[in-house]
Amino acid sequence: MIKDPKDKIEIRPLYDLESGTWTYLLLDLESKKSILIDPVLERLDRDLNYIRELGYTLSITVDTHMHADHITSAGELREKTQCESYASEFSGANCASKFLKDGDVFTVGNLKFQTIHTPGHTPCSISLFLNDKYLFTGDALFVRGCGRTDFQGGSAEVLYQSITEKLFTLPDDTIILPGHDYKGFLTSTIGEEKKWNPRIAGKSLFEFKEIMDNLNLPEPKKIHEAVPANRACGKVL
Repeated sequence: MIKDPKDKIEIRPLYDLESGTWTYLLLDLESKKSILIDPVLERLDRDLNYIRELGYTLSITVDTHMHADHITSAGELREKTQCESYASEFSGANCASKFLKDGDVFTVGNLKFQTIHTPGHTPCSISLFLNDKYLFTGDALFVRGCGRTDFQGGSAEVLYQSITEKLFTLPDDTIILPGHDYKGFLTSTIGEEKKWNPRIAGKSLFEFKEIMDNLNLPEPKKIHEAVPANRACGKVL
């Protein structure tokens, strides 16, 4: 948990063991409103009960891309709480309340976000820069890793550009909060990843493409179910 008394916000990470997904609950301490980033359908009751126990209302859910490994709970949460559901303008999720474009800004109390379009893992991938301090990178950049680029319109070249030309231009002390973890990490910083990320730190585009083209990862178990469901805000078709 990250407490930021100066900005009067809190960041509470919530984990889904099956998919390795980090969902982030963001709290505005003054308004008692909250935001969920990348909520998981199977964890809907956990997340909703937690928000209620803390005495908050849910204002917005944001999906950083069309996930292939889990189904979002955005639609169910909207039905149960009347919150809004945000997604990328390129997501194909016609059910979303708002479509985010590169550079879009939105706020809930003291939570102030800038949208950064960071394609490569998928064409619709976005990152969210909170209060000029915290960066929710979705599947673009992990702690000592990055999202795969071998399906769903992924592109190693485009991801390399998103990371090096967009994310790595942010201040070195920017705190990274990734969409997944498979190695036991929670946070990092831009400065650390520029120096130590084994896939991209000091690597040329050619070297990065060689790494990404030879990961030989299995297809996500839920890809054929999750992608169409996520385009319907979590409704299983």
